[in-house]
Amino acid sequence: MADITLISGSTLGSAEYVAEHLEEKLQDAGFSTQMLHGPALDELPTEGIWLVVSSTHGAGDIPDNLLPLFETIRDTQPDLSQVRFGAVGLGNHEYDLFCGAIRQIEALLIAQGAHRIGDRLEIDVLEHEIPEDPAEAWLESWKSAI
Repeated sequence: MADITLISGSTLGSAEYVAEHLEEKLQDAGFSTQMLHGPALDELPTEGIWLVVSSTHGAGDIPDNLLPLFETIRDTQPDLSQVRFGAVGLGNHEYDLFCGAIRQIEALLIAQGAHRIGDRLEIDVLEHEIPEDPAEAWLESWKSAI
């Protein structure tokens, strides 16, 4: 099993690129990883470490490729008490629900017993032309909190 399961939710690809960049940095640091873009719940380990990277679209909406997972967790309420996770969101501060998707996902995971590792990272794509840069900086402190 992978040390860290990366889960990406992306509408236009930015969150996917950030997740892939973080995966590369984790592998460089000696972690084994598994990357899943919009997985089903039964594809995920119910213990260990998840790193969720999600963009927000519309009015704080979860990306279409991650929505089925979110709805399955919400509807079936699985025990995720053996999961620890990191959360990285991408958004645009000009919208009222800036990074609304990752905030919803984080709240749902915590409600199911999962434990967040470190602080949630929210990347404003208007301030960071290359969102991988703040994500990489955040990853350094996140790795030490694992």
